[in-house]
Amino acid sequence: MGRSPDDREILRLALPALGALAAEPLYLLADTAIVGHIGTDQLAALALAATLLGSVVGLCNFLAYGTTAQVARLHGAGDEARAGEIAAQALWLAVGVGAVLAAACAVLAAPLMTLIGGSGHVADLAARYLRLSTLGLPCALIALAAQGYLRGVGDLRRPLIVVVAANVVNVVLEILFVYGLDWGLDGSALGTVAAQLGMGAVFTVLLLRAPAASRRPRGALLRRLGRMGAHIVVRSGSLLASFIIAGAVLARVGSASLGAHQIAFQVFLFLALVLDAIAIAGQVIVGRRLGAGDAQGALAAARRMCWWSVVAGLVMAAGLLGLGDVLPRAFTSDPDVLDRAQALWPLFALMQPICALVFALDGILLGAGDTRYLAWAMAGSALGVYVPIALLSLHLHWGVAGVWWGLVALMLARLATIGRRFQGRRWMVVGATA
Repeated sequence: MGRSPDDREILRLALPALGALAAEPLYLLADTAIVGHIGTDQLAALALAATLLGSVVGLCNFLAYGTTAQVARLHGAGDEARAGEIAAQALWLAVGVGAVLAAACAVLAAPLMTLIGGSGHVADLAARYLRLSTLGLPCALIALAAQGYLRGVGDLRRPLIVVVAANVVNVVLEILFVYGLDWGLDGSALGTVAAQLGMGAVFTVLLLRAPAASRRPRGALLRRLGRMGAHIVVRSGSLLASFIIAGAVLARVGSASLGAHQIAFQVFLFLALVLDAIAIAGQVIVGRRLGAGDAQGALAAARRMCWWSVVAGLVMAAGLLGLGDVLPRAFTSDPDVLDRAQALWPLFALMQPICALVFALDGILLGAGDTRYLAWAMAGSALGVYVPIALLSLHLHWGVAGVWWGLVALMLARLATIGRRFQGRRWMVVGATA
């Protein structure tokens, strides 16, 4: 690969982004460990509620990505006051969306838990946990908006500090509430809410400190954020739906296949953190350089990030192939699950370089503000490529290997569509707005 003048900046942005991204699964792991010692029903209830909350917050990542795309351009153009206005609008949007979602989840908690598979006492516990947890939902969305703004101005250190501190406070409070005060599952939910309230307060201050001519809600700016957000929701939702369909298909195939899929999927999510960190660096650098009118500099940095991502993907593929007999055994000793894991593992390993390049290109186009294309390319790939293969896998008894062939095909379809867009250079729109 040689050396590039962009390498230092990519690492400067990607490493703290990786730390902030890794904090979320570590926080969930701590929650699981604490609740797991209360009882099996409580652990099952946490799993149900956390699945729904994680999906809701995940679909709201447009508050981070959409804000980063707009702020990075304005920052690159030297228009800090307008970037600060975007920060204020992102805050208003996060509060509004968070309040609506919190109210909806609280009111519909019981039917939602039943809808995703809960029943009896577990469903009741999960619904109560969800109602308590919704108190912190607006603050979780404020954190997304603030990270989007701070990333856009190239400040990834402060978000890392705030997120890590919030997770440490969360663990301390949960131990106190669950074990010290004997509040059980309620203590776990309230500990998280308290940590989120603190995190939301700190991020609100950081958003309001941004230089801005006005912080009042502005319809035009809110609509622009909302429009870009809708595109990102379609993109993220299509990918999430693909994995949900994979789980639904394999649930009908058999528990061993579903268990093997779950192992690979969780490892996939962990490895995706590294690739997402590089993609976030891509968003920031590309947006900033396009905002500054440096289209060729944006292209050079984008190509470099693609190379870094592919190298990371190749390393991951080699590691997964080498640990194919070891990693699944860390999750299960069931011979049937291990057998199904061996059937999908080579596909899982070999798709990593493809995923790596897709994630990099995705981040580059997000940084350029080309969200409309990303939305429909992702939706088209899911509906036109993945869903038919997944359904054929069920009908023709292709099993877990067929489902993962479908996921490989999905990533190849995404690579073809966004790769073509990248090569066509239509994303290289310079100026303060895309």
